[in-house]
Order: sequence, then C-alpha cells, then structure tokens
Amino acid sequence: MRKTAMAMLILLLIFIPAQCIAIKVNCSEPNQLALLEALKPIFQMGAIRPVTNMTTPTNVSLHFLLYAILGVNEKAQLLTTFLWQKFSWQNEFVTWDPDQCGTDKITLPRENFWVPDLVIREFMDQDKAPIVPYVHLYSDGKMLDAKPARVVSSCNLDIYTFPFDIQNCSLTYGSFVNMASIMKLSLSMPDDTITAISKKVMTTLGEWELLNITAVEHDHQNAYLDELHFYIQLRRKSTQYVVTLLIPSGFLLTVDLFSFLLPPQNVDRSSFKMTLILGYTVFLLIMNDLLPITGNGIPLINVFFSLCLALMVGSLLETILITNLLLSSKNVTPVPRWIRVLVLQLLGRLVGLPWEEVKDSDTRGNSVSTQHGCGDPSHGEKGQAVEDRALQELRSLRGDLKVLRLQVEEQLGSSQSSKEWIQVGFIIDRLLFGIYLLFISVSIITITIIWASR
Repeated sequence: MRKTAMAMLILLLIFIPAQCIAIKVNCSEPNQLALLEALKPIFQMGAIRPVTNMTTPTNVSLHFLLYAILGVNEKAQLLTTFLWQKFSWQNEFVTWDPDQCGTDKITLPRENFWVPDLVIREFMDQDKAPIVPYVHLYSDGKMLDAKPARVVSSCNLDIYTFPFDIQNCSLTYGSFVNMASIMKLSLSMPDDTITAISKKVMTTLGEWELLNITAVEHDHQNAYLDELHFYIQLRRKSTQYVVTLLIPSGFLLTVDLFSFLLPPQNVDRSSFKMTLILGYTVFLLIMNDLLPITGNGIPLINVFFSLCLALMVGSLLETILITNLLLSSKNVTPVPRWIRVLVLQLLGRLVGLPWEEVKDSDTRGNSVSTQHGCGDPSHGEKGQAVEDRALQELRSLRGDLKVLRLQVEEQLGSSQSSKEWIQVGFIIDRLLFGIYLLFISVSIITITIIWASR
C-alpha cells in the first residue's frame, strides 16, 4: 500500500503544473534523525531530475581548482592534472525550516539524489581519483557536489619553442544525455579568482608553471548540448634546459670558433676539431632524453643542435682543405692569374691580409758580376798572381752558400709560387672564419628573437 502511494506521488510530481511550489518537509524534532526520516519520500525520487515541471531547465553552476600538474606527455599529447570540482544545482522537490529541523544542511549518500551527468570531453583515461560518496543538501533545496578528479586529457601541444614554450589546454564540461533545453551550465566563480586560488593551493608543479585559467560559457541559443570551456595556460620552466643543454652547447661552439686562431702550418687543427665533434656527439646522446618527442613538428632547439653539429663538421672540412693546400704548395704549379686576382688581391684586402709582390734578388746579375770580377786580373802588369788565394776562397764559399740557400728554399717551399699558395690558404682560412662567426651570430640572434617573440 505504501509503495502504491509513493508511485502515485511520483506520477503526480512528474505531471504537476509549472506554478506548483516545492515540497515542504516537516520535522518531528529539531535533529538530523528527524530530518532524515522526513526526507525518505524524497529519496524515492532520486532517479528523476529534481524539477516540478519537466520543461524547466536545471541550472548547474560549477568551477574547479587546479591542485596539481602531474605531467605532460608530448609524444602522446596528454596533460595530466588533479582537480577539485564543485557542482551546485537546485532540488525543487525539497525545502525545510532550519529552525524546525535544527540544521540548514545535511550530508547524504550520492545515490539518493539525481546528480548531473557532467563529464570532461577531453578525457582520455579512467578517473583514478578517490570517490566521494556524499553530497550536501541545504534547507532551500540547493545541492552541492564536491569531488576530486584525476584528469588525463588530450591537449594539442606546440613544442616548437621548447624549452621556452607556453601550452594552452582546454577542459570542456558538458552532458552527453541532457540537451541544452534541459540542463544549462554556468560559472559559479570568476575565472581570475579560480586562477588566484589555484596558484595558492598548487602542491605539485614539476617543470610547469600555471599562468592563467579562463572560462568561456557556451551560447545557449541554437545549442544542442550546453558546454562550459576552461582554458589552462601553462609555461615550462626553462632554467634546467638552459643550464644543461644550451650553455654547454654554446661553450663547445665557442671553442670550435676560437680554434681558427691556431696556426694551421704548425698545429694539427684537424685532430682537435675531430675530438670536439666526438665530444659534442656524445653530449647530444646523453642529453637526448631531455628533448621532447612528438610527431607534430620539430622543436627549434633540435634545429639549433643540428646547426651546431653541421658548423663543426664544416669547420673540420675547411681545416682539411687548408692543411692540404699548405702542405702541397711546394709541389703545385704557379698560382693561376684568376686566383691571384680574386683571392690574393680582392679577398686578401677584404679579410685584412693584403698581398705584396716580393721580387727575388737579381741572382743572375750578381752571377755575371761575380764572373766578371773573377776574370779581372789583379796587378797583371806586375806579373803577380791573378787572384789572391784568400779572395778566391771567399768567392768560392759565396757561390756554395748561394747553392745551399736555393736548395733550402726549395725544401721549405719558400719559393715565390709556394708563398703565393700559402697566402691563398691563409686568406681562405680567414674568410671562412669570418663566415663561421657571422653565421653563428645570425643563428643565435634569430633563435633568440623567435623564442622571445612567442
């Protein structure tokens, strides 16, 4: 008989006119037990939406506080956060007098009431947060549901400016069953207040910093399902990556740059540069775990590291070319005229190594003069010796020294042709050093401007 009466009451509430008032709960005593006993008929209606007219929409107000940023997976494009959510709506089935019942609020099991089926549309994994089995019911019919959520949500991560990137991720609350004409969503707290409180209560940040949380309410007109969008703006803490990646890479690049100051004719620069390239390759392999991996694009820092490695390899090839040019200068043909004009005259002045033509001493004239002197008889009229023995010895020694000097100059490659080739090598080395320096400066400035502008 009692079940039949409850069924009739439920049908009556479903088809009751819109002007009907909420059910007044009367307590026999001012305590929670009496209030709980008086609310038992309301528990039987927990399966339906708590409105006296089914055409009346249920207004659900909500907000959340961001308690922790648990992780960002660049490869899977996932953001993991821990939220504390609060939902409130009006239960038109029940009101009571706080003085008569002794309290204006009671906490009851969730399964006794209708709760909105709000979910986050970006959810990509099971919610592993602790379950809160209770909701709050107030004397005016207001209901409050507060529960935590471990949200693994999809987020379109842009890591082009890593490690100076700023990510914008969205959390969209909405219902999959109730249409916009039945359930309307609104923000229960200003978004700047949500941001301020979240920054205060934040317990876990990791390598990320919360910048801002903004909320955008969906336009209710011509909407099939009502939605409330939250946008979370995060900034990566870049200090660790600057210290462990950029500064060491800059040091190695600077050492390779100043290696151009080593004289290529006296020092084996190629061995030094090969050791430097090997060390830089090992450095990149060790630090590879710190670099993000994603299929959407290549981070700018990866381009920077590839550029540094390419510059080092290019400087090694240039050193090999210059060394080969210097060592083989004594065995090559004279410098062609176009190289002499282009490199020795034009490029030499451009890089600050002007070439001056050095004329060899007129050895042939000296030889003729020497031979003429040797044939000049001394004191011929007196019938004495044609030449003094000591003078003959000195002249003979002078001729031997000239021959020895020519042989030494040949062996050391100090002939006019070899000197020109050596000067060509020095000019090319200086020119490539300038190009190397200019290229590094432009690259660093460009990367800095791009990072700072985003």
